[in-house]
Amino acid sequence: MRLGSLRLRLVAAGTIALLVALGVAGLGMVVLFQRHVARTLAGDLDIHLRQLLNGLDVDADGRIVVSRPPADPRFAVPLSGLYWQISDDHGLLLRSRSLWDTILALPIDEPGPSDVHQHDLAGPDGARVLVAERGILMNPEQQTRVRAAVAYDLDGATIAVRTFAKDLSIALGVLALILAVGTSVQVSLGLRPLAVLRLGVAEIRSGKRRHLPVDVPTEVAPLVEEVNALLDAQQREILRSRSRAADLAHGFKTPLAALTADAARLKELGQIELARNVESVAEAMSRQVDRELALARLRGKARGEPEAATELAPLVDALLGTLGRTPAAAHVSFDGEVPAGLRVAIDRTDLAEVLGNLLENAARHAASTVRIVTTASPLVVTVEDDGPGIPETQIGRVLERGGRLDEQGPGSGLGLAIVQDVLEAYGWRLQIGRSGLGGAKITIAPAMVSAPRGLPSQAPARKQMRSILTTG
Repeated sequence: MRLGSLRLRLVAAGTIALLVALGVAGLGMVVLFQRHVARTLAGDLDIHLRQLLNGLDVDADGRIVVSRPPADPRFAVPLSGLYWQISDDHGLLLRSRSLWDTILALPIDEPGPSDVHQHDLAGPDGARVLVAERGILMNPEQQTRVRAAVAYDLDGATIAVRTFAKDLSIALGVLALILAVGTSVQVSLGLRPLAVLRLGVAEIRSGKRRHLPVDVPTEVAPLVEEVNALLDAQQREILRSRSRAADLAHGFKTPLAALTADAARLKELGQIELARNVESVAEAMSRQVDRELALARLRGKARGEPEAATELAPLVDALLGTLGRTPAAAHVSFDGEVPAGLRVAIDRTDLAEVLGNLLENAARHAASTVRIVTTASPLVVTVEDDGPGIPETQIGRVLERGGRLDEQGPGSGLGLAIVQDVLEAYGWRLQIGRSGLGGAKITIAPAMVSAPRGLPSQAPARKQMRSILTTG
């Protein structure tokens, strides 16, 4: 996907939103799990504290004793992470074996019998512990106040939270990957109508259809309707332009014929120089009118109407048969190869104008040989001759609109300018270079095809065309 691709933007935006959402959700779940652990831990401490208080008793000497210690075996394992401690107003201190030689430094506090106070304190080996304590009165004769505390090492809870966060991050990463793939598939499916429209536009440009397909989603339908309406309006304008150009060109025919007749009368009167000037002007104007007529016909071809494909080999044979009977080709032999059955998506009349002009120019400037070579894949047509060629300094001028090689001498009257216009109308292009025969090499091909830059100067064992014309 390209950097400016709409699909890339949608996928990137969806992925970013997805990552942000999963990140927030993951953080929220970790916080919720941490709170759940804290609530569970507080509930467990409350249970242990109740068990500890239920096990307190007073012996015969009036001292506080733990007759029934809490049942959890961790209280008996040194530094197990679960501890209890009993103290009273008279300095009594009882501890679980798990505290070993550590004393929980409880803050100054007076919790009531029904109150449970919690503290975050330093425990054995400097570990943080969560302490839950309650205060009760024992030995009513002496009014002894007892503080019972149960503590839990918070490192275990922290490790549990970290483990949960790690496992959750892995799960969310896999989920993010799956959702990102799903987002990409979703975007591709959502943009598929645009791909259909792109193909429709390409078919309109290539002449396979006149309108975009209307079987599209509701969201795209207004765009399709507007584009189809624009195409219809453009077609109507093209037809009007064609009619105006044709009327204008035909309107010049009669005055040009009158100028030609006047030139002939001037010659009869002995005004040779003036007659030549008038003929030159009339001929230049006639060529321009012919060009405009050809362009009007090309513009008049309705975009969207499928062009009739032309079989190339019979057309080339016909052109060579006609050209071989002209004085310009009397000294030239033609050779080359055209694959049988090769069809070109150009109207036969237009293709005949293009190839006829190229072959006529090549024959007029060739010393003895004109070669036409056609390849089917890629589709490339090349016309070469062994004449003087076209100077490199003149190639740019020839390819410019209005530039020509046949300003002097006889010719078809179309010129390379019209050839180029015809090719552009069909999405083809023209390239001029130096032939291996020594003269000019003119290559025509569809615009998307890369024309070869160096056909062999002497083609090895070329198959002769069905019509090889050698005259003179």
